[in-house]
Amino acid sequence: MAEIKEVVYEPDGKKAVESILQSFQILLVNQRELLDMSGDAGDEGTNALMSDYIREQEKLVWMLSAFLAK
Repeated sequence: MAEIKEVVYEPDGKKAVESILQSFQILLVNQRELLDMSGDAGDEGTNALMSDYIREQEKLVWMLSAFLAK
C-alpha cells in the first residue's frame, strides 16, 4: 500500500537523486492534504508542524532539482 517504493540498490548517482526527489514529491502531496485537514479541524499544532515540514522539504526538492538540472 506504500506510495513510495523502496530502492534496493542504485549505483547511478543521478538516478538515485531522481528517486529521492520523487519520494519527496509524494510526501509533499500527502503533507499538503494533512495541512488542509488540520486547518479544517482547527488543529494549530499539527498545522504549524506540517507547514514547517513542507517548507523544509520544498527547499530540498528545489536543491535536488537544481542539482539534476546541471
